Amino acid sequence: MANQQDNVDDVTKKTGEMSLNVGAKAFVPKFNVKAPAFAPRKATQPAAPVAAAPAEGAGVAKPMTISIGGSSSNNTTEAVAVPKPATISIGEASTSQAPAATDAAPAAEPTPAESSVDSPAPENPAIEAATNEVAVEEEEEEDDDELFNEHTKEHTNVIFIGHVDAGKSTLGGNILFLTGMVDKRTMEKYEREAKEAGRDSWYLSWALDTNQEERAKGKTVECGRAFFETDKRRYTILDAPGHKNFVPSMVGGAAQADVAVLVISARRGEFETGFERGGQTREHAVLVKTAGVRTLIVAINKMDDPTVGWDKARYDEVTSKLTPFLKKTGYSPKTDIIYIPMSGYTGAGVKDRVGSACSWYTGPSLLETLDGLQSVERKTNGPLRIPISEKYRDMGTIVSGKIESGRIRINQKMMLMPEKHICEVSNIYGANEAEEKTAISGDNVRIKLRGIDDGLVQNGHVLVDLKHPCHITREFDALLIIREAKNIITSGYKSVLHVHTATEEVILSKLLHKVNAKNQRSRAPPPFIKQNEKCIVRIQTTKPICVERFEDFPQLGRFTLRDEGKTIAVGKILKLVETNTVNAAN
Repeated sequence: MANQQDNVDDVTKKTGEMSLNVGAKAFVPKFNVKAPAFAPRKATQPAAPVAAAPAEGAGVAKPMTISIGGSSSNNTTEAVAVPKPATISIGEASTSQAPAATDAAPAAEPTPAESSVDSPAPENPAIEAATNEVAVEEEEEEDDDELFNEHTKEHTNVIFIGHVDAGKSTLGGNILFLTGMVDKRTMEKYEREAKEAGRDSWYLSWALDTNQEERAKGKTVECGRAFFETDKRRYTILDAPGHKNFVPSMVGGAAQADVAVLVISARRGEFETGFERGGQTREHAVLVKTAGVRTLIVAINKMDDPTVGWDKARYDEVTSKLTPFLKKTGYSPKTDIIYIPMSGYTGAGVKDRVGSACSWYTGPSLLETLDGLQSVERKTNGPLRIPISEKYRDMGTIVSGKIESGRIRINQKMMLMPEKHICEVSNIYGANEAEEKTAISGDNVRIKLRGIDDGLVQNGHVLVDLKHPCHITREFDALLIIREAKNIITSGYKSVLHVHTATEEVILSKLLHKVNAKNQRSRAPPPFIKQNEKCIVRIQTTKPICVERFEDFPQLGRFTLRDEGKTIAVGKILKLVETNTVNAAN
């Protein structure tokens, strides 16, 4: 007992000699605010007797308080002497008498030292939103890639051209029947109706000519459209009208074509009528070449006619007259032109080869030739471009056209140029009006738009994506080739411009340079130009149109000029003159 008392006295003596430096700086611990919040786990067994002590009141663990530089006081309502004690809270905040201190003194902004360790660090809402947006876009792109992988078969647009009564619609209707797109029962119905109308041999064409006017007169008025499919590819048939009064409709169809089938009637007298001056065989061949169609299949039709009888001499006569003209038009006889004898009415040479009926021809049939063509280069990942060829209203605004570049999906937002109206894809209709989730470059589709009235949509308008709008202009420079002109052409000449699916009245405001056979430009502007001459001209349109330079986007950079029912000239756009002014005005 004496030893213990001596130890106590010794500690008391030493403690009494200690002094406290009041002027010392208070210890302020610093914390990393960006560090993740500490979330204590509930222990199954208490680690120490202090931690296991039950809390007062609500049973919540009391906050641990460390006071440095001042005496502790139980009355929290009194102002705390300087230096302030540093408080570290672990766990949930205490609910005892803390609000009283707030009432006694004005609240100061919390410093990092006073912040609760377990509360998460605040994040920037803008950064968080941008991160979420990027994540959504990446997820949508992944979904798009999965959806676009469904387009396993290549899609090819085939236009049937030629003089009136050459058998274009009959050939197209028979293709639909032979490929199973039109069943036998429906075709028998067409045959019965055609017989009642006194048009026995027209029943095959009624699969494409659905208009009553077209069926009554036997003439295609609008560019018909149908779909068929083989084991290798999917096809869209564009049945162009053959009458000269409906050439503008044919031009709109040619702008959507990848391959052209020039249907020639081998019947005595019919070929000569279509090929001579005034016939549409020549003009159609020029127009599809101007539209960018590189491959021309010449279908020598009606070889089964009694006046022909699969005669090789007649076949050679037709091909010998066509080849020089097509070569002059720009087609290479060795690589771009394919001749096929056939009968569109009987189906010989269409799906199956002609066989014994034509022993001198052993080449492939029409469908075999189409399947064997080289693939067309597509700009699936390019900027979206859909020139509108048709529009109507059916429980909403519906437009149709060929996707020249890019790809679309349901709920995608687009812009209608040149009006710059924002719209959204509601539905996509592909072959036989079947609904699709996506469509890619080369597809000929119908699109139901949301958020735009059909009165704002016109043929020749272009649907584009929001990030890559197309150019709008009223004036451009172009290289012009005069095909047919009765008189000389000077500045101020007026005509009708056909570019992609748009039709607009234009004026040749200036003749800039004449171009010779070596593609050399004259320094001085020519006073006039005439047939078979080339010239760089400046063209003004009455309204803004959506076009591109030929070298940037050929599908929107080539055009034809027509006047008085004839194709006067063809050309390609070299320079857009008034783009910025028009865009600012719009």
